[in-house]
Amino acid sequence: MVRFLRRNSLDKSNSQNHPQKKQESGSGTDIDAKMTDPSGNGNGRAPPRSRLARDGPPTDLDIMKEKFAKLLLGEDMSGTGKGVSSALALSNAVTNLAASVFGEHRKLEPMAPDTKERWKKEVGWLLSVTDHIVEFVPTRQTAENGTTMEVMSTSQRRDLQLNIPALRKLDAMLIGYMDNFADQTEFWYEKGGDNKRDDDKWWMPTVKVPAEGLSEVTRRWLQYQKECVNQVLKAAMAINAQVLVEMEVPDIYIESLPKKGKTSLGDAIYRSITDDEFDPIDFLEGMDLSTEHKVLDLKNRIEASTIIWKRKMQTKDTKSSWGSIISFEKREQFEERAETILHLLKLQFPGTPQSQLDISKIQYNRDVGYALLESYSRVLESLAYSVMSRIEEVLEADAAATNLSASEAARRLKELNAPRKLEELDKLGEAPVSMTLYDFMGWHFDQDELMKKKEEGTLDEAGEAMLLKKAPSLAPKKFSYVDNLASGGTRSPSARH
Repeated sequence: MVRFLRRNSLDKSNSQNHPQKKQESGSGTDIDAKMTDPSGNGNGRAPPRSRLARDGPPTDLDIMKEKFAKLLLGEDMSGTGKGVSSALALSNAVTNLAASVFGEHRKLEPMAPDTKERWKKEVGWLLSVTDHIVEFVPTRQTAENGTTMEVMSTSQRRDLQLNIPALRKLDAMLIGYMDNFADQTEFWYEKGGDNKRDDDKWWMPTVKVPAEGLSEVTRRWLQYQKECVNQVLKAAMAINAQVLVEMEVPDIYIESLPKKGKTSLGDAIYRSITDDEFDPIDFLEGMDLSTEHKVLDLKNRIEASTIIWKRKMQTKDTKSSWGSIISFEKREQFEERAETILHLLKLQFPGTPQSQLDISKIQYNRDVGYALLESYSRVLESLAYSVMSRIEEVLEADAAATNLSASEAARRLKELNAPRKLEELDKLGEAPVSMTLYDFMGWHFDQDELMKKKEEGTLDEAGEAMLLKKAPSLAPKKFSYVDNLASGGTRSPSARH
């Protein structure tokens, strides 16, 4: 090996020292042929690419090929067909991409430009699949003789057409809110070696504020940013919740349930829900929700009982194992109460992990459109919740620095939540928002404010009705043109666009 390297280096040095001699040894054609053909045969074939050239930085096309190859293989690189479904593969791809991009983002600061570009590019690749998920819609065409006829043409599926642009807008808004912290100088984070957190988030950096606390303008600006991120969080939660509702309940989950809702809930919870006098807020106040595990356990129990009661209402045969001796009206009332509790739990604990029902739906779902909507809204919900938590940490550090009492902190929070005047917003460099995206989507009331009024005892009947109101359906009702014809319709339905 050493001799080969030395001989090679000598050949190179000789060729550099005697270029004219090498030129005289043969014609230019022969030299060109030898350069293109290492064997010297002069057949003109290009030499194979070196390993160094193959191992260079991958291009966008290479990354896209690899990503979609894994999706087509269902994450089974052996090619034996034992991979997961396309829907689950896409859902995992969005989740893994978000984890790799946002997993290390633990501070209130803008994303790195290359990371931001990678997120926009790769999530765009995955969402491009929705451009080819279509449905038949009726359209009108005019013939050359002037007659008008109705024909069926393809268009992007309605729920994707509505929700994908909304989620892309929420995505851009979140990244924009993170960019707003580029020039802040009133709080900072301790470096790795100086971080001495002893709480349950020991891996997070510790935020620091000046000894006298934040200025009033910065404090109000942070609260304003928190409200904006909260609107994005609520919108992502609404879309995610509606998509999960639209997904079919897997048979394997139903088979794992007991035959009675009382068995799933337990005697105490069952008596509270089926009592004549029922208040969902009082019910939650009487439950032990001190830990995340207890919140998730209550959610799993109530969701299981809801599925059981729905099955009983759909089964008319009383001799069946899913039959029921309780009236249909009572079952419907119990189900509505359980769904109200789930709705309030979602609002009160937005960072709770997914329940067993949600995990089962995601795992066994076969609808690619639902999979992309659910995973995209879920990662945006997680990112918004993370940004809100970082803002709250800064506000808590400010309260600790100024040694505020509990009553003083509550008073300051009330002032921060008060409506701001136009002059104050101008000082903060922000323009007032006339209509948030969440208002546009149809939920025109603030759940947090109503919860506060309920605790203070100042909530009227109209406010209580709004508090118990569920999120509006963001996905369209399922439409079947064949069912319409079977019911006696002779004309095509009107266009939905």
